[in-house]
Amino acid sequence: MKKQTKLFLVVGILALLAAAYFYPRLGNQEGESPAKSGPKGPGEPLAVEVIQLKKETLNNQLQVSGTILPNESVAIKSEISGLVSKINFKEGEYVTKGTPLLYLNDNELQAQFQRLQYTQKLFQTQESRQKQLLAREAISQEEYDIVLNQYNTALSDIKLVQAQLEKTVIRAPFSGRLGLRQVSEGAVINSSNVIVSIVNIDPIKLEFSIPERYAGMVSVGSPIYFSSEASNEEVVGKVYAYEPQIDAATRTIKLRAQSPNSEGKYLPGMFVKIRFVLDVQEDALLVPAESVIPELSGYKVFVVGADGKAEQRLIEIGKRTDTQVQVVSGLKEGDLVLTTGVMQVRQGMPVKPTQIN
Repeated sequence: MKKQTKLFLVVGILALLAAAYFYPRLGNQEGESPAKSGPKGPGEPLAVEVIQLKKETLNNQLQVSGTILPNESVAIKSEISGLVSKINFKEGEYVTKGTPLLYLNDNELQAQFQRLQYTQKLFQTQESRQKQLLAREAISQEEYDIVLNQYNTALSDIKLVQAQLEKTVIRAPFSGRLGLRQVSEGAVINSSNVIVSIVNIDPIKLEFSIPERYAGMVSVGSPIYFSSEASNEEVVGKVYAYEPQIDAATRTIKLRAQSPNSEGKYLPGMFVKIRFVLDVQEDALLVPAESVIPELSGYKVFVVGADGKAEQRLIEIGKRTDTQVQVVSGLKEGDLVLTTGVMQVRQGMPVKPTQIN
């Protein structure tokens, strides 16, 4: 009986010790968890970012891609067949307009030209004599006309051979840089053989297309800004011409612009990114695109009211850019427009605004 009493006493003491050890910890855990994870109070304001409206310059512009074209480009060929007797250029060099590039063998033409010169002198002498005889009425007008016709025919034959001789010298049609040579001395060429290509790349041309809805805003002299994959530097150019019709397949209008290229950094065929400025509008109110909420009746934004609560404003929008929307009505300069939390905020909800630039 005494042993049982001692056993119960020991068990009771152990139970009291265990309760004293674990109870404070359980109490602390239960007391701390509501403070850490409990919901916010109903009146606590929502933290949001805002932007203060101010009048800005709106550049209505398009981002499109385009291709660089040479100012002038041609594959030089011979008008006549002949043997290449001399090549007078180096590949890749810059030449001016009219520079002789290649000579064809002209021995036969030179012989014809010399013979015709002798014939022309003979007929010229005969014509002079017959003219004197006609003045003294020693011959008839018909006899004089026959000799005069022979003389004029000789002159025409000389001009024809001279034109053929000029074609034996291939000249640069304009100033530019030559490409790679395609013929060699001693080769017989004709009008189908390419001798060398020549390009003029100062200025360069840029070809691009824009959607048809902007066709009415296109004008000669409109500025563009472009950059290539090789360089992010933006270079300015100007539209100088455009197609007077819409491409039915793509519903776009094709434009061409020009830009100086004195350093030769841009080559024909390069892909470029073009920023085409359609028009510029001063004193425009612009809001970030993420601030605008579309509705069935139009568009709305939230602003911070004088009482520090969210206030809904119905707006009318104008032009859009990649990141901003023009507000035509519904807002005024100085309004604080919400840029974050627009989907959580409600009319009259307290907000804690942080202004961003």
